[in-house]
Amino acid sequence: MEFTLSPELQALQARAREVAAEGVANFGRFNDSWINGFSKDFAKRMAEEGWIGMGWPKEHGGQERPPIERVIVAEEMIAAGAPIAAMWFADRQMGPTIIAYGTDDQKAEYLPKMLSGETTWCIGMSEPDAGSDLAGLKTSAVRDGDVFVINGQKIWTSFGAVADYCYLICRTTSDGPPHKGISEIVVPMDTPGIEVRPIQDMTTNKHFCEVYFTDVRVPVENLVGVEGDAFKQTMVQLGHERGGIDRLVSNRALYEMALEAADTSDPLVRQEIAKLEMGYRIGRLLVYREVLKQAPASFSAATKAYCTEHQMRVADFVATVLGPQATIWSDVTAGLMYAPGYTIMGGTSNVMRNILGERVLGLPREPRV
Repeated sequence: MEFTLSPELQALQARAREVAAEGVANFGRFNDSWINGFSKDFAKRMAEEGWIGMGWPKEHGGQERPPIERVIVAEEMIAAGAPIAAMWFADRQMGPTIIAYGTDDQKAEYLPKMLSGETTWCIGMSEPDAGSDLAGLKTSAVRDGDVFVINGQKIWTSFGAVADYCYLICRTTSDGPPHKGISEIVVPMDTPGIEVRPIQDMTTNKHFCEVYFTDVRVPVENLVGVEGDAFKQTMVQLGHERGGIDRLVSNRALYEMALEAADTSDPLVRQEIAKLEMGYRIGRLLVYREVLKQAPASFSAATKAYCTEHQMRVADFVATVLGPQATIWSDVTAGLMYAPGYTIMGGTSNVMRNILGERVLGLPREPRV
């Protein structure tokens, strides 16, 4: 089959590469730039190019461009290390979710500032005692007249310290099975009762945060979708998160550095490069299947597992090629230390394999002992 991009897509790719290089020149290069490269100015630059909400419906301010175009732009940005984090969650998840499930008033209030790059969003999902078990969350939102009163704690909330809004996954009732009673609520981060504690990891990144909610009062109008029945909404949202190009090329810039330093006269090195190049191609095709809606339901779990494990292999290659240099040059060292997180954040590889086995392959669950 012929996988070459059309001339129009090649032109878009070249333009994205230029703007990505501009972003790196002006704001610096970031490992895993979709989650570590935070720049409001560059978010607005992306908006100027029309690269936020590329596939959103025109009636909601989007451009209805083919999904493949967004993937091409995103790959160039992330592979170069351009700082797209300030707009990434809104573009990838929150905008499409509000378009699908939000009210007209919510769309009018939130979407325009997402599209202009003005607002940054975080996602209040993981909790200390729930981990990858979303149905086990305990943060509560109790109705009190025309407001929800929110209490609880979230952890690993990227951009919690700088976000304008939190898209909160919480529990509005404890009746019924665990996946029932879950709701999604937009919470402005300047609401009284919210405390944010940044978490510095061993790479010195600080995007992760703990977020505490103590009697936080939010209008009931901020509820997105059906109260107590948002589990399916969240699963759709996670599909956007897990099957994207960001799961494949987060450390591509480090790989390019290693290629320049690699001894390609060594056949074993050439063999390893060939394996990784094949991995990039396979991963890209998996992502394309996701965005073109050619993959089965829940297959994003397989895409996420394969692509993030590929990134781990890339990190091993970089460390081997650069050797001692990788231990003394902080930028590279930080990127290599960060690599184990790829297979954890967004759902661990073990969880992804469970989803794949149960929901895609239809395998029986192992009986509990």
